[in-house]
Amino acid sequence: MSPELLRSAYGALSALVTDLMPEEGDRPSGCAGWAVLDLTQHLLDDARRGLVALATPAGGPPTTDAVAYWRSWQPSPEDDDSTAWRTRVRASATGGMPNLAPLYAETAAAVCVAAGRADPGELVATQGWVVRAGDLASTLAVEATVHHLDLVAYLDRPGPPADGLAEVRRVLEGLLGGPLPAGWDDATAARRGTGREPLSGADRAALGEWAARFPLFA
Repeated sequence: MSPELLRSAYGALSALVTDLMPEEGDRPSGCAGWAVLDLTQHLLDDARRGLVALATPAGGPPTTDAVAYWRSWQPSPEDDDSTAWRTRVRASATGGMPNLAPLYAETAAAVCVAAGRADPGELVATQGWVVRAGDLASTLAVEATVHHLDLVAYLDRPGPPADGLAEVRRVLEGLLGGPLPAGWDDATAARRGTGREPLSGADRAALGEWAARFPLFA
């Protein structure tokens, strides 16, 4: 994946986060149980993950890629609750969106610079995996795009860029091993593929036996 896709996803998300009003940090998001402020803290954590990974060279061979990385993301309800609680505690200590938003924006910008300087085939380490820098950039863009949808779920704000949504769909179809229903636009594919929107009866009929595999990651 080219660094332009990551710059697009992170640029749009940074613009959204820095434009939010302080009181909007308390609004719910599309990530069940997470407020906008909590989710922004999580996004900062992921940007930091990317920055650390891009500065952590690893020996080969790669142990995951842009698609396979997501197969491990099927957290249990207990894991979700624990992560949400820890994130909320840290987010509550930031002083709210006016303090957290610029910190996210500057960290995201640094990640984009680092990704632009990296050879896409360079091997780096993240979360116990060895991955090519280009594939790492995809995971960061996918995470940012899905959570961009979450942030605007209850806000009248612009959604993520089309190129990020297309990358989410590509990853979901890679996990599924075939095409998602043609009637789903890319935003719908992102929400349904990650369990944020339930499958309808028509969806299940179109997917057939594949429906049992949803969500493809959470």
